[in-house]
Amino acid sequence: MLKIGIYGSNGRMGKMIQECLKEYENAKVAALFDKNSSNLEDFFKSSDVIIDFSMPEGTKTLLEFAKKNPKPLCIGTTGLSKDELNLMKEISKNMPILYATNMSLGVAVLNKLAFLASKALSEFDAEILEMHHRYKKDAPSGTALTLAKNVAIARNLDLDKVRVSGRDGIIGQRSKDEIAVMSLRGGDIVGRHTAGFYGNGEFIELNHTATSRATFANGAIKAAIWLSSQKNGLYDINDCLGL
Repeated sequence: MLKIGIYGSNGRMGKMIQECLKEYENAKVAALFDKNSSNLEDFFKSSDVIIDFSMPEGTKTLLEFAKKNPKPLCIGTTGLSKDELNLMKEISKNMPILYATNMSLGVAVLNKLAFLASKALSEFDAEILEMHHRYKKDAPSGTALTLAKNVAIARNLDLDKVRVSGRDGIIGQRSKDEIAVMSLRGGDIVGRHTAGFYGNGEFIELNHTATSRATFANGAIKAAIWLSSQKNGLYDINDCLGL
């Protein structure tokens, strides 16, 4: 029986993972850690693998502790800084780490399709739109940024140089290479992402809509189970799914 530790256990995703784990015969909740907890050492010792859905500052603390206490880490926290991502890459030399901005199989396929469409439709304007519930704190979503990154890579572009996060006023016409990543927030929307490619006389939109957080929770659990038997290194959801 695989013992899973849930880091960020009081959050919406942490609670959903706990609920979904009740349906698994080969894995169980072994330890919980939230912002009010203090003993990371016991949490690590009680866990075979750790799933993290916390906040960037929480993930940084987790990574810094893991640096001296290697443990398989399945991380789904979004909004991480370059420093935190670099730290993750550094310590993955001593433990297996899977990092994904979205744990959904459908979103993994969406990223593949967006890459192919972006490359084939290189003269089309590319735009990304994401929608989430009113409580989401980071924008754009990590999933939207990953989508945009795939679109940019397909066109040999540096996303940091071509990304647009908003348009207002007399801004002039759209430049050829820019990729807009726009965010909408409201209600209880679990998540909706659109990668659009707009040409003259036609356009294509690729959509993914999540109707339940259980989609992400089950994806994270399956990723954690897979990760527990992997060699040291940094993995993504495509590695887990064989895409």
